Amino acid sequence: MRTTFDFAPLWRSTIGFDHLAGLVDSALRQATEDNYPPYNIERSSEDHYRISLAVAGFGADDITVTAEQNALTIEGRKPEKAAGEYLYQGIAARPFRRVFNLADYVQVKEASFRDGLLIVDLVREVPEAMKPRRIQIGSGASSASQIEQKKAA
Repeated sequence: MRTTFDFAPLWRSTIGFDHLAGLVDSALRQATEDNYPPYNIERSSEDHYRISLAVAGFGADDITVTAEQNALTIEGRKPEKAAGEYLYQGIAARPFRRVFNLADYVQVKEASFRDGLLIVDLVREVPEAMKPRRIQIGSGASSASQIEQKKAA
């Protein structure tokens, strides 16, 4: 019997890929999920991330990258060709689908294909209205004097 945990409540308070729940969830899924194609997730700065997928044998036309609300889906499928007789086939060319959960305000900046790697650059752009702002604390004397003036009137 396999136990499934719902980490959605923990994800609400996270930013980018820096959340413990995501790491735990991915570790649980790796035990039963296919790990093809291999990938890296790296942070290049505070608000910039990069996903690199090793997709040897696939061309740029064989791969589809789709960005939705809070998910990035990467799918690959080779066109059907007349199969030759392989004596050994070590380069995997099977179809794949990878879904990456994105935190709020993380957007796909661009995708490129270089040296057998699909590279997807992401950026976190929090709207100005959503960023924390510092609130100036006034002295208690000005508030107290305003209250006294209202009582006198």
